[in-house]
Amino acid sequence: MANVIFYEKPGCINNTKQKNLLQGAGHDLVVHNLLTTSWTTERLRQFFGNRPVKEWFNPTAPRIKSGEIIPSQLDEETALKLMIVDPLLIRRPLIQVEDVCQVGFDLDYIDSWIGLKAKDSVIEDLETCPRSH
Repeated sequence: MANVIFYEKPGCINNTKQKNLLQGAGHDLVVHNLLTTSWTTERLRQFFGNRPVKEWFNPTAPRIKSGEIIPSQLDEETALKLMIVDPLLIRRPLIQVEDVCQVGFDLDYIDSWIGLKAKDSVIEDLETCPRSH
């Protein structure tokens, strides 16, 4: 099984469910607080790969929901600077296994990447904050 570095927002309901799925599949987790990690633009950028900038953001972040920040209108440099100043903007979780870094919790992708045992029994959305409805 994999050694997973997992960046979360402490107290996030979905991050807790995601960690439980990973641990239930036998993975070892090293958990970090996404909000208090000292990010650099270079380090944070590693998690986003080829995704469009708008997919880097947490759509339920207050500054996005209010319309103050519109991710689809941002370039990479501006997006990264905003996220470093306000980590609530970062889509969660950030996951690293060895040299591979990813953002978000796509069940099918994670299953094909490192394996998830109970993936088929999960019927709920594990990325959208349930408190945002």
